[in-house]
Amino acid sequence: MKITLRLTLISVLLLLSANAIADDWLKTMKDFELTDHMGVTHTMAEYADNEFIVVYIHGSGCPIARLSVPTFLSIRDDYKDQNISFLMLNSFIQDDIPRIRKEAADFKIDFPILKDADQSVARSMGVERTAEVFIVNPRTGKIVFRGPIDDSLGYETQRINTKHNYLRDALDAVMAGESINMNDIPDSKGCLVGFFLS
Repeated sequence: MKITLRLTLISVLLLLSANAIADDWLKTMKDFELTDHMGVTHTMAEYADNEFIVVYIHGSGCPIARLSVPTFLSIRDDYKDQNISFLMLNSFIQDDIPRIRKEAADFKIDFPILKDADQSVARSMGVERTAEVFIVNPRTGKIVFRGPIDDSLGYETQRINTKHNYLRDALDAVMAGESINMNDIPDSKGCLVGFFLS
C-alpha cells in the first residue's frame, strides 16, 4: 500500500514538474517597434484587433527555414479569413536588410520580415532556432504555442507524408478557446540563433 501511494505521489510530482517546465517554455513577447525588410515600421499595437499573430523565426540561408516557407505561406492562406496575422522575425546577427530583402524575393515571402537588430524581442520570447513558430496574443504578448510547423523536416531528413500538423492543430485549438499541452509538442529543428553576449 505504501509503495503504491509513493508511486502515485511520484507520478503526480513528475506531472506537475513537466507542466511547470511547459508553462515556463511559453514566455511573453515584449512590446515591439521593428522595421521590416521593406522599410515599414510595425508595432505590437497595430495587431491588437487580431485574434492572434503567428511569428515565424527567419534566418537567411538556413536550409530548414527555407524549406518550411511554402508550408507557412499555405497555412497563412488557409487562415487569412480568421483574423490572424502572420509575420517573420529575423534576429540573425549576420542578416542585414538587403540580405533579408533578397531572401524574401527569392522565396516569394509577401508578409513582413521584422528585423530584431538588438535581439531583445527574440530574447523575450526565448527564441532558440529558426523555423520555430509562435502563436501570440497581441493584446497581452502572451505566447500560447511555440514549436515546429509540422513533423516533415529534420536535420538532413524530409518526410513526404506529414503525420503531425502542429501549427494548424494549435491554431484550431486556440481559435476554439482551448489551451495546448506543450508536453505533446517536440522541439523545433532549425539553425541556432546566435545571440550577442549580454
